[in-house]
Amino acid sequence: MRAIILGTAGHVDHGKTSLIRALTGIETDRLKEEKERGITIELGFAHLDLPCGRRIGIVDVPGHEKFIRNMVAGTAGMDLVAFVIAADEGIMPQTIEHFEICRLLGIRDGLIILTKKDTVDQEWLDMVSEEVRNFFSGSFLADAPIVPVDSLTGQGIDEIVQLLDAKVAAMPLQEEFGPFRMPVDRVFSMKGFGTVVTGTALSGRIETGAELMFYPGGLTAKIRGMQVHGHDVDVVEAGHRTAINLQGIEKDQINRGDMAASPGSMIASTVLDAECHCLRSAPKELKNRAQVRIHLGTGEIVGRILLLESDTLAPGAATHVQLLLQEPVAAWPGDRYVIRSYSPITTIGGGVILNNAPRKRKRTLERDQEANRIHFAALKAADNERRLLLLVEEAGSKGITADHLAAQVGLSSTKLKKQLQHPISTGALLVADSDNQRLLAASVAETLNQRIVGLLIAFHQANPLKSGLAKEELRSRLRPPVEQKVYQALLTGLVRKKIIDQEGAEIRISGHTVTLQVDEQEMERKIDALYLEAALTPPNLKEVLAVFGDLSEKQNRQVIDLLVGKGRLIKINENLWFHAQAIHTLQEEVAAYIRREGEIDAQRFKDLTGLTRKFSIPLLEYFDKIKLTIRIDDKRVLRKG
Repeated sequence: MRAIILGTAGHVDHGKTSLIRALTGIETDRLKEEKERGITIELGFAHLDLPCGRRIGIVDVPGHEKFIRNMVAGTAGMDLVAFVIAADEGIMPQTIEHFEICRLLGIRDGLIILTKKDTVDQEWLDMVSEEVRNFFSGSFLADAPIVPVDSLTGQGIDEIVQLLDAKVAAMPLQEEFGPFRMPVDRVFSMKGFGTVVTGTALSGRIETGAELMFYPGGLTAKIRGMQVHGHDVDVVEAGHRTAINLQGIEKDQINRGDMAASPGSMIASTVLDAECHCLRSAPKELKNRAQVRIHLGTGEIVGRILLLESDTLAPGAATHVQLLLQEPVAAWPGDRYVIRSYSPITTIGGGVILNNAPRKRKRTLERDQEANRIHFAALKAADNERRLLLLVEEAGSKGITADHLAAQVGLSSTKLKKQLQHPISTGALLVADSDNQRLLAASVAETLNQRIVGLLIAFHQANPLKSGLAKEELRSRLRPPVEQKVYQALLTGLVRKKIIDQEGAEIRISGHTVTLQVDEQEMERKIDALYLEAALTPPNLKEVLAVFGDLSEKQNRQVIDLLVGKGRLIKINENLWFHAQAIHTLQEEVAAYIRREGEIDAQRFKDLTGLTRKFSIPLLEYFDKIKLTIRIDDKRVLRKG
């Protein structure tokens, strides 16, 4: 069953760590420097058993402005927030920044705790409570309970436990299946155990003995053992605060910010489509291509923010953006992120990831910006099926495999398969390659079909004496290029609809036939007779042109190609054709000779035919090509079969 994570937030020295110690009896400050300085620097972890029988994990985050990066990392997977405000100080700078970060990361519930109540009188406490209520007005904490506590004496702690118990008991805690994901917040080695990673599981479940892949690097490791709150377990589910002991990977191969996930379930990318909100408290407007620090999961990546619909984003406004990252990350649509200015460092905005593997978008022209607005509006408004269709459409003529699509939308292959049944059955999606389950949007297929038909029509008009266009030549004329199996699927569909005909390696519009003019019919007859009479010493193209000077070279070639297509002539090379009757007769003579003598060489072939090297060598090579003979050193024998 899915576990619940409670996180703290609030200004430095407002008593977050003391509160957790009073609640759980666990000291979350473990570093020597933390104990000496009396402030939290790294993330701390504890757990609390509630009266309802549930155990919640607790994350203690740093409050000091220098450690905001660690604070943001601690909010990954947080379900509830305990917002801590010291009664003797009230709202402070990191109170505001932490609250804005919680809103950007989509936290939706929590409670407000006024610590150090013993340091103020009731009148002051009432005044601070009113200030706090006004501060959170209109937010997800607008109606949250405000609990004054004294962490040293324990006053108010029981009330917090009761409030948490009621909130957790009311939560829908259904099991979370599908791909497992856990952003790594700590990596270390233990003597006798090896590499250990810790984090909060965001989705899915994993068992001991299974493999994990670490994104964006793609390295895999086997799970040797797992612990939740210090106890060995065989299964970890979403919400569990987890330590995983790994086999087959070294500590320095994993970094904080990596995503531990089911193999193949994620995509590493340096471009993300997102919705971005600029905070009202941001010191200035956000400019296009501004360099920023992007906090995603437990990682921080430097990148630039591409504003797709304007040149600037004013404080308090929202827009659609592309995040252009210096290093690849792995995310799912729906994941939240925070952006902080590069220098000086301050939180300026954030939002939600919409697409984790988009194409690079244009914004130069007004029509580009309008196209972006339409696309994002459709993506956000779409139901699951329409969202899948939009992503497959964006993949264009390359199509997209089902595995890639599953990683792009954050679904298991089994669940995706179910969601694809309807669009495939209705024809909205085409399976262009059944082996790899490569999908093509019907709208894209229709555009490609129109281009194929258009190219064939244009070819027939320009080459009236040619019966069709070579299959691969037709593919080479498609721009952008089309993957081979996608191309064949398109041709198969057009043949099935009787729009085109495919004969061998030649493609033509269905029903197309070569219709010769009277003079061309006469020319066909004369050229056929010329090659029949010439037998094994045919003219080359220049000699044909000299005989029939009233036809252009193109017309001559078209008539010759027509005769080749009809099987009257056989093309040996680019400038040499023989009459089929002469070739077939010679083929029988050569086969009979080799059966009688066992072999033939160039000299004996010359003696047999009386031909010069000009004709004998191309003919011998032709017989090799059609697999009548096989060359062994300077001799040829009949090919078996």
